[in-house]
Amino acid sequence: MKSKQSGKKLAKKMIIALICGLVAGLGCILLRENLLASGQESLWNTINNVLFQDITAEGANNAIGIFYIVGQLFVNALQLIIVPMVFVSITLAICTITDTKKLGRISSKTILTFFTTTVCALIFAGVVSTVVYHLGLFNAVDAGKITVQQGTAGSNPLNIIVSIIPNNFISAFTTNGNVLAIVFLAVVTGLSMNALEEQTKTLKKVFEEVSKIISLFLTFVINKFAPFAIFCLLTRTFAIYGIDSLKPALAYVVTVIIALFVYLFVAYPIYLMTMARVNPKPFMKKAAKVALFGFSTSSSAASLPLNRKTTVEELGVHDQIASFVLPLGMTVNMDGTAIMQVIAAMFVAVSSGYKVTFMSMAIIAILALIASIGTPAAPGAGAIILFTILTGIGYTNDAALLAYSLILAINRPIEMLVTSLNVTGDAATSVIVAKKENMLDEEIYHS
Repeated sequence: MKSKQSGKKLAKKMIIALICGLVAGLGCILLRENLLASGQESLWNTINNVLFQDITAEGANNAIGIFYIVGQLFVNALQLIIVPMVFVSITLAICTITDTKKLGRISSKTILTFFTTTVCALIFAGVVSTVVYHLGLFNAVDAGKITVQQGTAGSNPLNIIVSIIPNNFISAFTTNGNVLAIVFLAVVTGLSMNALEEQTKTLKKVFEEVSKIISLFLTFVINKFAPFAIFCLLTRTFAIYGIDSLKPALAYVVTVIIALFVYLFVAYPIYLMTMARVNPKPFMKKAAKVALFGFSTSSSAASLPLNRKTTVEELGVHDQIASFVLPLGMTVNMDGTAIMQVIAAMFVAVSSGYKVTFMSMAIIAILALIASIGTPAAPGAGAIILFTILTGIGYTNDAALLAYSLILAINRPIEMLVTSLNVTGDAATSVIVAKKENMLDEEIYHS
């Protein structure tokens, strides 16, 4: 009862923070446009330097960036424990399941659900982008004031497979960018502890105590600072976001937003009704704050702690299931990212003069599937990985680079919505797997 009341209270605070952030952000956009239009660019630059400027950017030595600092401190606090949380939670989840057949069932059902939802997302995105293409809404991009950016050099998506097994145990823990390696090490450690049983009793207890420390830290950070940080993050995002850059790619933006909303509010309820045979309304209601949190932070990794807390305490998923599914989903289950990448690739192809065929669409979908699995759970990662897809299919002329640059410039709000979809998908999969394994407390779920 206490956790339920706490969850509702936090959800209200986050909704208020979201509304206030959106209002303040839109106000900043209007202020910015008015100041620039009236020739008062220096005044806006002063406001931007004091409140919103990224203080790590080149030439920002004298900037204060209050909103940037607050938002970054909060995100850093969450990312601080991503690696230990993923490692400990998966290890404990595996080593506490003594029934190896049960472990195999949970693993296979999780991966199958991830694969099913992602393939459905790719097919859906392909259909949507094809319809928009035939309607002639993806037109050539006007260069305007857009500066061509090369982005990150493309690489073979199959390199993801190689990176799963690290060549150094310690180095794998030094970065948040290779979570797949952490997942592999956690699985190996958990299976080994499971096989050794009583011989690793002390190590298991250590992991359990570390897990408690992580949970306490996260509860404090999320409950005390999340609403204020969300306000700062949203306000800053809209404040630094220009209206002019949006116009050339309005069709792309609108298409992606509509597609993401449809998938979020239609596809996941259908999955829950058909795969888990539960009423999707309690899920959508309780998972809303996780989606809002993902929208605000634009990071699946930063959303993981709240997602796990909500999934276990409010949706009734057994901790064993949540501890295994959610960290894995954060890394490999990217439905929203896959949808965005397919539509973005179609937009780049059409706007830069490439002929789009069924075969090229199929290749885009396959590359998006592989690339989305390895997309880091960090802000802006999806747009960067997009360059890999464009390189893989050969969309690399100057017009394509121009269109890609435009996506980089305007994709922040879209990435925020993409993250909402990704984290919701992870929670939905947890419910589905838990229900199939009879590890879903339906009394808590329907409460």
